[in-house]
Amino acid sequence: MKLPVHKTKIVCTIGPSSSSPSKLEGMIESGMNVARLNFSHGEFKEHARNIRNIRAASLRTGRMVSIIIDLPGVKMRIGRLQNGSVLLKKDDKLVLTTRNVLGTRALIPVEFKHLDLSVSKNQIIFLNDGFIQLKVEKISGAGVFCKVLIGGKLLSHKGLNLPGVKLKINPITSKDLKIVDFGLKHGVNIFGLSFVERARDIIKVREFAGKKGHPVYLVAKIERRGAIENFDEILKAADAVMVARGDLGVEIPIEEVPGIQKRLIQKANIMGRPVITATQMLESMTQNVRPTRAEVNDVANAILDGTDAIMLSQETAIGDYPVETVRMMAKISATTESQRDRGFLSDDEGRQISYKVAKSSSLAITDVTSLNAFWAAKELKVRYILTPTTSGSTARRISRFKPQCWVLSFSAQSQVCDFLNFSYGVHPFLLNKKITHDPRAIFKNLKKLRLVKKGDTVIVTERRLSPHPGDTDSLGIVTL
Repeated sequence: MKLPVHKTKIVCTIGPSSSSPSKLEGMIESGMNVARLNFSHGEFKEHARNIRNIRAASLRTGRMVSIIIDLPGVKMRIGRLQNGSVLLKKDDKLVLTTRNVLGTRALIPVEFKHLDLSVSKNQIIFLNDGFIQLKVEKISGAGVFCKVLIGGKLLSHKGLNLPGVKLKINPITSKDLKIVDFGLKHGVNIFGLSFVERARDIIKVREFAGKKGHPVYLVAKIERRGAIENFDEILKAADAVMVARGDLGVEIPIEEVPGIQKRLIQKANIMGRPVITATQMLESMTQNVRPTRAEVNDVANAILDGTDAIMLSQETAIGDYPVETVRMMAKISATTESQRDRGFLSDDEGRQISYKVAKSSSLAITDVTSLNAFWAAKELKVRYILTPTTSGSTARRISRFKPQCWVLSFSAQSQVCDFLNFSYGVHPFLLNKKITHDPRAIFKNLKKLRLVKKGDTVIVTERRLSPHPGDTDSLGIVTL
């Protein structure tokens, strides 16, 4: 068995370009760790087929692939357009309507029934992540009459933003809960929550799933100003976060996004929450076989910031080169990680995060164990850190320091392994319960897989004395 060349996890959106069995296999073999299903598009029947195909491709390639369902939330979107798109030109006049019509250049449907109550004269409306801008000239009935300030090609179902407008709406809709129910019935228990602004938005979904008897992992997408303002409470309530830079770059001044990205990633690292960086990472590869130099730098800098995962959206969903894009993402990740590990790049986020964790006033036993595991691995240059686990907590806490070696995690629960697949440098193994907490049995399995050999040094974390499940209270250093 060979471990991947990259420790940063790669999340790929599945769409028309990537849903075939052969494309899925190619993407998995090129480095895809997580398949994202965007429920803003497609029907349940189509998504059910994608779930089956992803799992079948995972089995055929012998590589674990997790699935995340992205809930649409209350994102305001353009409706369906004639021939799928329209070309808007500067100074064009058009009407945005909440009526269910087939859109044209002059009449564009919007899937947000309160649009006329949420805008005012002279307000700027952003379409397609701000690439197209309209100015409101008047509001009449269900129509918002606009002038095009900045034109461009507009596709069906692209987003609409109203920066600065406080929308009094619940981000978790009844449709979202139906999608959660669908996901649970198909064995998916990881969900991305769109446009959350408070912890209660996350709690609502967790309680809904709990009543159905299913624990879930919830990824809070940070894409509104309110989410930034309430980030600390969101971070405590969520299992992971996503820095969704598309809508975020419209909701706040775009020049503020890089600094906010770094701050959110560092906070998530300190808390031991996996963090995904998303939007336009290799967007030029939607139509080109090579990315721009700026995109390569963007991916590398997200990794240096401490992100656990990097996400591809339209690049793999509708792009011409989904397999090549994943392969490029894996190359950039592997090279950046290698350069950092060899000291060629100045920022050592593992060292910085470990100092911040060590100074924390609320250190748990597992924090101390994970800190010691990280530093011991760094000084001794061990082959692996091995973490038998029931919840995945210890592996995630070690992962936040971005160790140079792989963290091999062993659990008897498939949902724990699925979620560990989001954490940097963690490779989960699903084993039966008897083997999971037996180091000798684990060593034997690793030898069979040819991951270790005689003379290798590994670190093993475990709960030895604590009476509380989940309290990893010790570590051992073993030369095989």
